Amino acid sequence: MTVTLDRLAGIRTRDPKELLNAVQPRINHLTINVLDGGMTLWDCEIALLLRDHTMVRDMAERVLGNAVMYTIGCMEHPEVHLGVGKLVDIGVHQLILDTPVWWALCDAYNEGRYKHHAPFIERRRDGLCLRTADFLKSIGFHIDEELWAIDGTDCSPCDNKVPDSH
Repeated sequence: MTVTLDRLAGIRTRDPKELLNAVQPRINHLTINVLDGGMTLWDCEIALLLRDHTMVRDMAERVLGNAVMYTIGCMEHPEVHLGVGKLVDIGVHQLILDTPVWWALCDAYNEGRYKHHAPFIERRRDGLCLRTADFLKSIGFHIDEELWAIDGTDCSPCDNKVPDSH
């Protein structure tokens, strides 16, 4: 008999680095040069951010960490309308673009369902970004207050144009 878990039941941390690295065994498709070099998923995503964006490693880690928190918050709580600012959204897009990793995140934290990305064109300026930061804190994440405050009133939310979108 084979037993599969819908969620990562053994994970007790809200550390985004550990939460991201925990999905590595769920990756079914990955290019040959990424994990063969001994890199963790975290290090791989940081390397991709540094390759594609002008930022130092510390900033890339802050952006990715908060993007992981936001992504998992959206997946675990689809009933809550959340939004993210421009800076953290760079990390969210990094996760989405690395589709094997995105699928693994969906498998682990979204009960195996694909989480669509359906952004509005116009940004919201009603404080949703700050409310999202507060919500993430309420579910046990230690957010980077400075990153969320930068875009606090300029948010790029998604909606339900497609099922299970963030």
